[in-house]
Amino acid sequence: MQSIRKTNTKPEVRVRSTLHRMGYRFRLHRRQLPGAPDIVLPRYRTVVLVHGCFWHQHDCKLGRKLPKSNQGYWLPKLRRNKERDVSNTAALREGGWSVVVVWECETSSAEQLESLLTTRLAR
Repeated sequence: MQSIRKTNTKPEVRVRSTLHRMGYRFRLHRRQLPGAPDIVLPRYRTVVLVHGCFWHQHDCKLGRKLPKSNQGYWLPKLRRNKERDVSNTAALREGGWSVVVVWECETSSAEQLESLLTTRLAR
């Protein structure tokens, strides 16, 4: 577990690089905000959450895979992650922030990621 990174993961770095290339300037991991969002765009009052598909149980091939051993530990942990995501997102929205979620599986193609960010940030 100690080799699991909390910040600067490959998907997060890809999203940051793409945002920077698109001309957005941002702050990282603002602890003052609920859940310490991965990327904060203060000018646009928007936060970008980069979720790992397994850890946050995305509805894709990676997210549907469940551990076979020690399920008494893993299943409640993964459930708590999803519950925490919901509460953090609600708290951010109540605070006037727009929330954009980017999943790990959506970061594999640079062109796809850029078009995805363009449409999600335009809302």
